[in-house]
Amino acid sequence: MAAETHPYRPDYAVPPGAILEEHLEARGMSQAELARRCGRSAKLISEILAGKAPVEPKTALQFERVLGVDADIWLGIEADYRLHRARESQAQETPWVRSFPLKELVKRGWMRKSLSESETLSELLAFFGVGSVEAWRMKYDAMAVAYRHSPSFKSDTTALATWLRLGEIEAERQECADYNAARFKRALTEIRPLTRTPVTEALEEARKLCNEAGVVLALIEPLPGTALSGAAWWLTPRKAVVALTARHKGDDHLWFSLFHEAAHVLLHSRKTVFVETEAKGEDSRIELEADRWTRDFLVPCAQWERFFATDIHNPDSIRRFAEEQGIAPGIIVGRLQYEGHLPWGTPLNRLKVRLEWTEDPRK
Repeated sequence: MAAETHPYRPDYAVPPGAILEEHLEARGMSQAELARRCGRSAKLISEILAGKAPVEPKTALQFERVLGVDADIWLGIEADYRLHRARESQAQETPWVRSFPLKELVKRGWMRKSLSESETLSELLAFFGVGSVEAWRMKYDAMAVAYRHSPSFKSDTTALATWLRLGEIEAERQECADYNAARFKRALTEIRPLTRTPVTEALEEARKLCNEAGVVLALIEPLPGTALSGAAWWLTPRKAVVALTARHKGDDHLWFSLFHEAAHVLLHSRKTVFVETEAKGEDSRIELEADRWTRDFLVPCAQWERFFATDIHNPDSIRRFAEEQGIAPGIIVGRLQYEGHLPWGTPLNRLKVRLEWTEDPRK
């Protein structure tokens, strides 16, 4: 069995200036004399002693010749000191770190547990693929996120950013052709009848069809603190992303969310991240456009009106209409509920397929 190793990482670092001062005192040499012997300015030596200026390779070689201490040692002391200062500066951001769903990231295998606060910060920044907290803020605070939220429950900002990052990572894994709108429309037409097949198989086939059209289709389990059904955005100018949560665990909601987010890809700005919850104002107009497109795509308006004239409470009528339309009956029930024609607790919910998360979300 290999021995377990623990890297030594002291919580302090000696500045090069302190070591330099000891060598000068031992030799009875003044700062001015060292500067003359090195051919450098007295100001530079003073700033190195004060920790304001770094020991650069050229200076380290001069110290080696004058003081007899290898240049590698000077550079090592300098590197350790600067890295320690950087870690100290990072440690001030620990309140920011605590706002993220760290336990969930550990549970899903994206971070290690039992880390120091500094290590947690480093791993969190690595997860987001950024080098600093400021870089994270520049990316995510400036991101044009148009999302709808419930008056009683708004998605937590950092949890939402974390979920979007999980979608980004999955999107980077999937190989896609360059985006083609015509191909994507054809793909959606082929996905529509898949709503009647087992969900796992249907989603796998839907993913392939989307990838061939330049669109990533990702299913990402929701995080605590998020209240969203899906999102759509552009990873690159040639690669769009449709990410779903299956939050309500019904096939009707899953499929409606897929086509709704697809509508954003087809109809709306490539500069915005669309996150589906609820909306008001201008965002409401955009979301209503996506809703309208999705309803008409799944069931044309004239066909819906004809069906609505029948006994909409009869499960056999719903099954027959769904079969005529070539879509899952649960989608019909979901639309009737959304429009207020059926209660949410209707016995007709048995026509829906219940969904459960059974696999590691990273797979």
